[in-house]
Amino acid sequence: MSIKTKAVRGTRDVLPEETPIWQWLESKLRRLTFRYGYHEIRLPLLEPVALFERSVGQATDIIAKEMYNFTDKSGEHITLRPEGTSGCMRAVLENNLCYNKTQRIWYQGPMFRYERPQKGRLRQFTQFGVEAFGMKGPDIDAELIFMVRDLLQELELTDYVRLEINSLGTLEERKQHREQLLHWFTAHREILDEESIKRLETNPLRILDSKNPAMQSMLEQAPKLLDFLNDESRNHFATVCQILDRAAIPYVINPRLVRGLDYYTRTVFEWVTDELGAQGTVCGGGRYDGLAELFNPKALPACGFAIGIERLLLLIQTLQDSDNPCWHFYPTVVVTNELDDDGLYAQLIAEDIRQNIIGLSVVVDCSGSKLKRQHHTARLNQCQIIVTINNDRTIRVWDLISAQQLTVGEKELMNWLGKRCR
Repeated sequence: MSIKTKAVRGTRDVLPEETPIWQWLESKLRRLTFRYGYHEIRLPLLEPVALFERSVGQATDIIAKEMYNFTDKSGEHITLRPEGTSGCMRAVLENNLCYNKTQRIWYQGPMFRYERPQKGRLRQFTQFGVEAFGMKGPDIDAELIFMVRDLLQELELTDYVRLEINSLGTLEERKQHREQLLHWFTAHREILDEESIKRLETNPLRILDSKNPAMQSMLEQAPKLLDFLNDESRNHFATVCQILDRAAIPYVINPRLVRGLDYYTRTVFEWVTDELGAQGTVCGGGRYDGLAELFNPKALPACGFAIGIERLLLLIQTLQDSDNPCWHFYPTVVVTNELDDDGLYAQLIAEDIRQNIIGLSVVVDCSGSKLKRQHHTARLNQCQIIVTINNDRTIRVWDLISAQQLTVGEKELMNWLGKRCR
């Protein structure tokens, strides 16, 4: 009896017809990081559980509900990484990457969180992240926002997203704000939903994140963290806003923007869309100046942002024309074969083309179908040129687009094939 196997719930295959749009987006991300001088780091999927328990916060949903933890054969308690910042900080400290210098780093790869799968939210998802270490000024905060703005402009998404920013201040300022929030929420406990009552004991700041309509009026009147900032934090945030104003980047100050991880301090920001329903956050980031001190006695100012690739692609595909040729793979040349020689001669001709004309995609039809079927398949695959090996080993060429549309390489190929066919 056969047993059907399926992908694990909350994961998905990226099929061959989908990978071109991933590669297209990844190429834009690589160009973006190159233009801003960021270097790639490749981090392990497995990390110690303690890394996230200390950095992310025991009261967060990630630690309480979402991490994939297990004990390996040596008894070590490890986890599949749920986010990238903590692992990046570990790598910077462990490898002493900021000794007498700053670092600009980016990474991309799968992250893992156990949560209810839905559109735009998976248990294994791909995250692109950027982190800057050793720079404490507001200018680097603004640089990160510039980067995201540039990416969204290139992707033609700026009309569909908005930038929301806030300041979370320092740990001491948040402590003062937390005490006032506790008083406020306790006084309005009858309005709180079940989830907010749980957060009242663990992380009251996260109650501000609630989308419960019945709580919105009360939340709007809750004490605002911006009112508890000291002069240094106020000036830092004001300078970030000033730089954005000078760069003509529109933004909304959202005093309820808190982010979901405990390590954030001062500037936080999100790029939000209304086009994806509940999954509206496209990019999130900010400063986390106190994170290094959880593992190392020496302070290391840092900030960064992360983008969920699946959600960004969902937004792109929701808003843009799916016929974009950059999102598909079309071979330049398909070699078809009338000879009954197991495709030997066709493969030699294809390899000859690859070696003599650089930069073209050359595919040999190895299906064994009749010639008419091979030509039909080649046209379905939207190739530019069909090369046919006839029974007498002569070569015939079909140019499927006008000569004006041929690229330089394709014109070179046509001239080269013309000489071969004489």
